[in-house]
Amino acid sequence: MKTYNVAILGATGAVGQQMIRVLEERNFPVGTLLPLASARSAGKTISFRGQEIAIQEATEDSFRGMDFVLGAVQNAQAKHFAPAIVKAGAVFVDNSSAFRMDSEVPLVVPEINPEDAKLHKGIIANPNCSTIITLVALSGIRKVTEIEKMVACTYQAVSGAGVEGMRELENQIIAQAEGKPIENSTFPCQILSNVIPMIGSELDNGYTTEEMKMQNEGRKIMHLPDLKVCCTCVRVPVMRSHSISVQFVTKEPMSVEQAREAVKAAKGCVLIEDLNGRNYPTPLDTTDQDLVYVGRIRRDLIDDERGLTLWCCGDQIRKGAATNCVQIAELLVD
Repeated sequence: MKTYNVAILGATGAVGQQMIRVLEERNFPVGTLLPLASARSAGKTISFRGQEIAIQEATEDSFRGMDFVLGAVQNAQAKHFAPAIVKAGAVFVDNSSAFRMDSEVPLVVPEINPEDAKLHKGIIANPNCSTIITLVALSGIRKVTEIEKMVACTYQAVSGAGVEGMRELENQIIAQAEGKPIENSTFPCQILSNVIPMIGSELDNGYTTEEMKMQNEGRKIMHLPDLKVCCTCVRVPVMRSHSISVQFVTKEPMSVEQAREAVKAAKGCVLIEDLNGRNYPTPLDTTDQDLVYVGRIRRDLIDDERGLTLWCCGDQIRKGAATNCVQIAELLVD
């Protein structure tokens, strides 16, 4: 089998570490693995297929000889290194939001628009985690009829804020147990025993940057330029895995049973019919695996002709980030 040289840009972060695990789990044909991070992490090692591999400092010269670069860094770093990656002839699969809305860059969820990956010019963008989980949940329905409108409320785990978010919740749990003051720095207020109904920066329309991603990215991925989405993003004191409540209106009427069958047949989905006596998933059910669990499919009571509603959960670090990146790379493997 042909092998490929793969660099992980941001190898020490939560998503970067997960990318390395997923490459190993899915038996991606890696010839050479190159973990890249900041200078302070250079020299440390990561484990891959039973070997310890030294982390190197990421520079513009790091990408020579690479076939794929999987990006797990912030926007500024992604933009900084992208020209060097493309110049080196590698394909940059980027998990940041830096290139998602660039008309020259495909935005791909392999279960939905795999053909778009072949249109790349050196860069492919990975969508927002909540967008991926929601659209995978709807992917089977979309194959039957177009989706015209969505109202979504996301319940996002602290893992969405990276290692710092997970550490902050852990520290607050410890502080409460020890009777010490609870401190926050990653989130605008205490997340323990609380919810924060705003993620991202507020825009002129009152929505946040995170909330508008569901509409803007959904339009591009599903090739539905007129799709309308009203989204509210909420941070919840869950360590890992996002949950989304989605109300949607289809172009053609669809019964609840038809929707259930469409979800059941969709790749990457599991329809929850009876999970320990319940018909819905929870974040703990979906943690550390790659499927999107869907339950509570109901007729919408506002639009009782073409409206439906469902609940879904998926692992933000895996399918919402690292695994989707690796799946994109798999689309380009011979």
